[in-house]
Parts: sequence; C-alpha cells; structure tokens
Amino acid sequence: MARRTLNDRILKALKPAKHGQRYDVMDAAMPGFGIRITDKGTKTFTLVKRYPGSTNPTRRSLGEYPAIGLADAREKARKWIALIEKGVDPQADVERQRLAEMRKRENSFASIAEDFIKDKLPSERRGAEVESTIRREFIPVWGKRPITDITPHDVLAVIKPIKDRAPYMAHSVLGVAKRLFGWAIDQHVYGLEMSPCDRLRPTKIIGERVPRSRILTDDEIRAFWRATGRLDYPCGTIGRMLLLTGQRHHEVSEAPWSEFDLAKGVWTISQERFKSNAAHIVPLTDDVLAMLKELPRFKHGVHLFSTTFGVRPTRINEKNKAKIDARMLRTLKAMARTRGEDSVELRPWVIHDLRRSLRTHLSALRIPDHIAEMVIGHGRQGLQRVYDQHRYVDEMREALTLWAARLRSIVDPPPANVVAIKARVS
Repeated sequence: MARRTLNDRILKALKPAKHGQRYDVMDAAMPGFGIRITDKGTKTFTLVKRYPGSTNPTRRSLGEYPAIGLADAREKARKWIALIEKGVDPQADVERQRLAEMRKRENSFASIAEDFIKDKLPSERRGAEVESTIRREFIPVWGKRPITDITPHDVLAVIKPIKDRAPYMAHSVLGVAKRLFGWAIDQHVYGLEMSPCDRLRPTKIIGERVPRSRILTDDEIRAFWRATGRLDYPCGTIGRMLLLTGQRHHEVSEAPWSEFDLAKGVWTISQERFKSNAAHIVPLTDDVLAMLKELPRFKHGVHLFSTTFGVRPTRINEKNKAKIDARMLRTLKAMARTRGEDSVELRPWVIHDLRRSLRTHLSALRIPDHIAEMVIGHGRQGLQRVYDQHRYVDEMREALTLWAARLRSIVDPPPANVVAIKARVS
C-alpha cells in the first residue's frame, strides 16, 4: 500500500485502478488517513481506525474527491479521531446531528404556528383575525427558522415597520406574537424555554396605545359607498353592510345564513360569535334586507360572504382595503375639482372606523345613548344589565332606520337647487 504526503497535485494525477480492482494511497502526514481509487477513477477519502464497538481496524469513507477538498477531508478526519479517542462512534455523532437538524425543522416557526392555530384559534371569537395576522406578518419572515433561533431583534424587525404605518396595529401584532410564543413554552415539547417577547414593552417600542377617534367625513362616506359599489362581491357588500349595521368586521364577514330571519327582519348574532356572553339582535332595515336578498345562495356552504361557495367566510383584507382606498381617493379628487379645490387627501383609516362613524351619527340623530350603544353591541352595564331585560328591538330598528335615511342623504344628496322644507311644528 503506497504512502505519500498527499496534496492536490498528487490527487489529480492518480490514475484509475485496473479493471475490477482498486488501490489505496495513504497519507504520510496523518496515520490512518488516505484515499481509495476505483477502476472507474472514483477517488474517496477514507479513515482506517479501530472504531468504538469494533476489535479490528475498519476503513470508513469521509467523502469523494473533489466534492470534498483535501483540507476539509483532513479536518473531518481530525474530528473523527478526537471522537474515537473519547469513545464516540463518528457515525453515531453524525446521526445525532442529523436527528437534531430534523427536530429543528419539525420545530420550525411555521409548523409550531400551525399547531397554535389549530389548537387555540378555532373556538375564539377573533380567531380568524389572529390567524390572518400570523400568516401575514410572521410566517413569511420566520417560517423555516427554528422557533428557538428567533430573537427579540427579529421581533422588533417585524414590529417597527408596522409601527411606522399603523401604531395601533403594531400593538395588536405584538400581542399576537406574545401569545404564540407563550403558548409554545407552555407545551414543553418545542424546546423553547424563553419568549423573545419577554422584555419587549409595547409602550417603550411602540408608544402608548391611544384610543382611535377617526370617523369618516360625509365626503369620505360618499366616496366609500361609491367604491364598494364598484367592488366585486363579496367585499363590496361586506363594506356596505358594515356601514349600514355598525357591527364588527368579523361579525359581518363570518355571518352564516342560520342567524338571519328575513321574514321578521332580524339578525341574531350567536353567543359563540358575539363579544359578550349572550346573543346580539340586530334589526334589519329595508336597505339591508334588499341587499341580503341579492346575495348568492350556495348549495352546501353556510356563509353569506365567501369566495369558496360558502364553505369558508371571507373578509376585507389589506389588498381589498387598498382597492377601496384607491377608488375613494379618485372620488374625493373628483368632488374636489367640482368645488374648484386644487388638492385633496384621504387620511389613513381602518375598517373599524366605519363602526365609530355610525355611532357618532346616531348621537347626531339624537338617539338615546343606551339605544345607540345597544345598536353597535355594547352591552348594558351594572344594575341596568340585571334589572332591565327589555330587548329594545323596536328602538334599535328605529335608530338604524334613521341612520339609513341619513346615509342615503349623504351618498345620494339632492341637487344643490333643491331646498329641504322642514315640517312646521305647532
């Protein structure tokens, strides 16, 4: 068996073995290390040692040349020799590392996020919204990474851009991250012992969570109505129903037909889907009933608003919202031009602002506060909740009817030369 101090010039010059044979060239610089050449010219680095569990020296492959270079092969051989001296079989160590990498892949953020979504969110009122946040903000960024590798810096890298465009949303997104990592720790199966969100204080990195006060102006409401009229089903209809009823986004977008009694003109949001621990009654005005009667009915799906034939509900996502904003801005610019104004802007707003806008108009229409609050699903408090069991359905219907009339006057105002005549009060 030849013995030489191996280098790349020697390795390249080695000829194939004779047909049906093979030969070895051992390295003079490292005992047991060498290279084996086959009759087809394949050159494989080897290490001949007495491995743990064996009484005789055995040759094992380190990798083919030139896929693995001489320096890397020598370094690998040194590591193997160090393991052998500790009584560790290098192949067992390789298998251990392979299994560890496999466990890391199994404990990727994406796989754990899917477990969280499946375990926690189906029964939650805002489960679909939380799932949407996870799929939109986190999985595209961290999906393939082991959850144990995610650091506070990684969380900040996601939160800070959101803070710049929507501080209120940044608080919600950070809250979702805290929930997910906390849940993963509690399972004791993912190897996560500390949340990267533990020391992230929302007020320090985002600021105080200031309650939103944005309402849409009459011009913006008119622009929104026109934009939703040009948007395809289901998002355009969802938008209009939100503005007509004042209910929450998920309550409208995820509504099943079973909650509606069109003959009685009543929508009863089930206790499971409503924010409180009781069902919520929403009287349906003529405008809402007319809109509902135009909706498609699916043979198997149960949801009003769906792109999967009623099987799964849909909602106004960021892409749809961007389309609405673009159409609204075009309408606002057109209205500004008719007034001789040079510029106009659409201030940032969110879907929930429609609900606040309706509530504000109810006050302007002199609807009693307790009725206006019940319309949007804010429950009665204190003793009133205990002793006053009247449902106020007729009063809420009257309030929503007045709002529907007000809305019509906003979205379809009379010509400028028409003067409204007020009724004379005796």
